[in-house]
Amino acid sequence: MQALLNAIAAMEKPTDAQRIFHGRGGLYPGCEHWVLDAFPPVFVLTSFQAVPNDELTRIGEALEARWTQLCPDAPLNWVFQSRHAGEPDTRLMAGSVPEPHVVTENGLRFRVHVLKGQNHGLFLDMAQGRSWVRDWAQTHPEGKVLNLFAYTCAFSVVALRAGAKQVVNVDMSHGAMAIGQQNHQLNALSTGASFLAHDIFKTWGKISRSGPYDLIVVDPPSYQKGSFVATKDYGRLLRRMPELLQPGGHALLCLNAPELGLDFLKEQVLTASPALDFVERLPNPEVFADVSAERSLKVLVYRIT
Repeated sequence: MQALLNAIAAMEKPTDAQRIFHGRGGLYPGCEHWVLDAFPPVFVLTSFQAVPNDELTRIGEALEARWTQLCPDAPLNWVFQSRHAGEPDTRLMAGSVPEPHVVTENGLRFRVHVLKGQNHGLFLDMAQGRSWVRDWAQTHPEGKVLNLFAYTCAFSVVALRAGAKQVVNVDMSHGAMAIGQQNHQLNALSTGASFLAHDIFKTWGKISRSGPYDLIVVDPPSYQKGSFVATKDYGRLLRRMPELLQPGGHALLCLNAPELGLDFLKEQVLTASPALDFVERLPNPEVFADVSAERSLKVLVYRIT
């Protein structure tokens, strides 16, 4: 636990949403179960195994001590989530959580919900992917984007603010898409986005009618029963890419499955969409460093000839 305590003692005051400590990467022996995130003004501590109360007390004391140094006039707000037994158990440990809870990233605003569910509304490990989409949109004014597995539509917000003309967001979760619409409103985006709360595999007609696209973002869950299982469904998606992409268009393909390496995704593309040419793998944020590049998040850029 000492590596986590050291990270807390050294952290600066977070302004944007960000990860503070990533034990899951395996670089800190004995801390593999710990993750600490900042969703200002709230810290979220997560453990992937059962932990004794005295450890939580020590961490809480460390957070309090550092926060007193950073912001002596502001209360400490922090939440603990345990994920060791199926459904997450989430507790408010100190302070409060604003409602609505809105965080920032690179000048953009996103609504989050840290007291319920495992996913808080903004995937922090995808920050480099969002930066790439921003840069792409700035150099492709009037571009048309298809955002598959859109979740709360962060990619859409980034693309539209950077100059894209249109984004079609598709996700089967009505709740996530409702938050996605709120995220557009938070960023004064009243036009350009459409929201299809449908199963992607049953919506190809609507998706195709809005195409072809200059960029397709594919950021699926690695395993979600009844929705998407990477080993059997990624190829089904990839087969659609050539008919949906404009000549010269790009695809941003994401895979967050530790058990599936880089070769898995590359082979899926080669088999199902050989017209796609590999461009690059995006680096993950430095704080998400992992002992194995194969286990960590994989975000690949492809271009169709």
